[in-house]
Amino acid sequence: MATVAFLGLGVMGYPMAGYLAKAGHSVRVYNRTASRAQQWLGDYSGEACATPAEAARGAEIVFACVGNDDDLRQVVTGPQGAFAGMEAGSLFVDHTTASADVARELAALGREKGIGFLDAPVSGGQAGAENGALTVMVGGEEADYEQARPLVDCYARAVNLLGPVGSGQLCKMVNQVCIAGLVQGLAEGLHFAKAAGLDAGQVVDVISKGAAQSWQMENRYKTMLAGEYEHGFAVDWMRKDLAIVLSEAQRNGALLPVTALVDQFYSEVQALGGGRWDTSSLFARLTNVRTFD
Repeated sequence: MATVAFLGLGVMGYPMAGYLAKAGHSVRVYNRTASRAQQWLGDYSGEACATPAEAARGAEIVFACVGNDDDLRQVVTGPQGAFAGMEAGSLFVDHTTASADVARELAALGREKGIGFLDAPVSGGQAGAENGALTVMVGGEEADYEQARPLVDCYARAVNLLGPVGSGQLCKMVNQVCIAGLVQGLAEGLHFAKAAGLDAGQVVDVISKGAAQSWQMENRYKTMLAGEYEHGFAVDWMRKDLAIVLSEAQRNGALLPVTALVDQFYSEVQALGGGRWDTSSLFARLTNVRTFD
């Protein structure tokens, strides 16, 4: 069993850290809002720490799952950051969905201290984290990947090393591009079915048996039709991710017209007050489309 730290106990990190504790690892947790860490201790066995450095001290592997690039830098760097407490030979595994640039930046800083670094964003949403069924996309060195893999398996159903540091974040960008297009397509399909006077549920029952089938269709069409948008990854976070995608595309020359358009549509959902709605709320935009004429 390993001594590990987990930084960030949001809707994803909370159960992920819990799976490590349930597997028998010695887990130290840090969360910016200390009451959240105390809540975690009520559900799992471990230790709450006042700073990332304290949590990381003596840990073989430090995991993080925070909000964005700046949040990540705050928990990693500086006198109270994780790197200040980590020893040479230890490993930092970042599950934040962030930019490839910050992954490379922190990996370089870690190398100066003899600390390994993996960028390892996840897919599967809150349900995937709670069920221990996340997909993990990893960038980094093979030896670091092999060291982390048995622990990541505690909360993942699929883990893959895709290349050097930054590759995990780039793969997650592809994931978000694909999800954005799928959700918009499903929203438009349901909208068209209703406008045509069809039973949208019956339509989905038919087409989900064919080439149109997708996870989004199977798991979100009923709640979309019911106007229920409290089932996972929020629009505000998707826009954060798409901003990273579009910035990277400007650098590498990729053409992403659909992604750019769906990002604009999500901004309209935010204008409807739906920043905390889940990403399937693109359907709500279509039912309120005159607002944006």
